[in-house]
Amino acid sequence: MKRPLLITDCDEVLLHMAGPLSEWLGETRNIDFPLDADDAIYRFTHRSDGSVVEGEHVWPILADFFDAEMHRQTLAPHADVALAAIAKVADIVVLTNLTHSYHGARVKQLDAFGIRHRVVCNQGGKGDPVAALVAEYDPSVTVFVDDMDHHHSSVASAAPDVWRLHMIVEPRISGKRPPAAAAHARIDDWQDALPWIMDRFGAAA
Repeated sequence: MKRPLLITDCDEVLLHMAGPLSEWLGETRNIDFPLDADDAIYRFTHRSDGSVVEGEHVWPILADFFDAEMHRQTLAPHADVALAAIAKVADIVVLTNLTHSYHGARVKQLDAFGIRHRVVCNQGGKGDPVAALVAEYDPSVTVFVDDMDHHHSSVASAAPDVWRLHMIVEPRISGKRPPAAAAHARIDDWQDALPWIMDRFGAAA
């Protein structure tokens, strides 16, 4: 009998990332990362003169964070409990946009929070890897959860039959972000998302 499949992002879905990153940037780089700004996900500014950190410098900074500071990340409220309930009826894959060099660190990080599911690393849009996972698992129904609008658009294009849930667990960011146009729903807390996901699974039973 086919099982449902949950494909979920990690940062700002299962674990808080923006808050710990913002604190670290201020402490170590003298950089501001205002979480309540309209462009908070993208804008780093130098405290010394207010200038924007250019894009080519952002990714090396993020790499430094993931190299040494993943321990700062904390569990999103209710994420572990929700995944435990989902795992009773469905397969779960964590699809995270980190290079494969971080795979072991991400597995270990999630394991520390009691989240022990397959982790797949990815770069770029998530549509193709989601479609590949659907082909591999051949589930009765698939639900995809992510915080980034463009990933929902990517999945909508490559795997249109997948249910898409937009979730941002950092309230300082979620309050500034409209629902992703390509998502079927927007729910920013796992306690509320769990029944929505289970309803999608149940509809395919």
